[in-house]
Amino acid sequence: MRKLVLDIGGTLIKYAVMDNKAEIFQRGEKSTPLDKIESLMTTIKEIYEEVKSEVNGIAISMPGNIDSSTGYIYSPGSLLYNENINIIDKIHKYINLPVSVENDGKSAALAEVWKGNLSNCLDGIVMILGTGIGGGIIKDGKLHKGNHFFAGEFSYIMQDINSLDFNSLFALKGSTSALVREAANVKKVFPQSINGYDVFKWIGDNDLEVLKVFEKFTMNLAMQIYNLQCILDPEKVLIGGGISKQPILIEKIKTDLEKIYETLPFKIPHAVVDTCKYFNDSNLIGALYNYYLQFPEE
Repeated sequence: MRKLVLDIGGTLIKYAVMDNKAEIFQRGEKSTPLDKIESLMTTIKEIYEEVKSEVNGIAISMPGNIDSSTGYIYSPGSLLYNENINIIDKIHKYINLPVSVENDGKSAALAEVWKGNLSNCLDGIVMILGTGIGGGIIKDGKLHKGNHFFAGEFSYIMQDINSLDFNSLFALKGSTSALVREAANVKKVFPQSINGYDVFKWIGDNDLEVLKVFEKFTMNLAMQIYNLQCILDPEKVLIGGGISKQPILIEKIKTDLEKIYETLPFKIPHAVVDTCKYFNDSNLIGALYNYYLQFPEE
């Protein structure tokens, strides 16, 4: 039987009815409640009532530092009311079905392992560029979560030993939001008035100011990929998020990585960089895969 799959984001809840091959039979979206956990439960129950005759399980992707084996959320990400709650227990008060949950970036990584560009890899890294930098680490074909379920939270990597403050975090230098913000700064416009498409239009038009911003942005990404390559030695590093649909991004990261390797006085393995296969549906697909990992009898 099919599953109800929820991708709970900071703005929208995307949902779909999916089978065990990740085919989508019905989809929709609702605004994410931002006030309290009870409002989130009400919205989830409303979605379930629409499709309850078609499904016998619920799979969830959402922000936060999550123990997927229990459903406990230690830190909530953008949905602050989820701190230190068990999301599965909450849902079971309203809906008596098996429920699985996983972090959104880790769900995107699982989608690539199951049916994407890591399907034939034992070790890999998935880096999702968006408001921050999420993702996941794959080790021996499985999601590596770490001791505190924090592995793959690339946003929090510190980059400047001379600036031990929030401004030195990777999220503020290597995310899509960071690129948009820096491009807006040199073009002297409000960041809220432009988006990634505007930035890549300027890049395509060879705008020298924005090209300098882009050069710094991709070199920053390349440097962190190099660092992760030295630590984890993956077969592939996949870049996801809407920005990764721009071919010039991956091309430029590869070029910058080669510049880094050329400066070394010794040879090391080179990172293989590619795009994720899935974009808007990656969290849904990964959440569904996590469900079947939690409930393998299905």
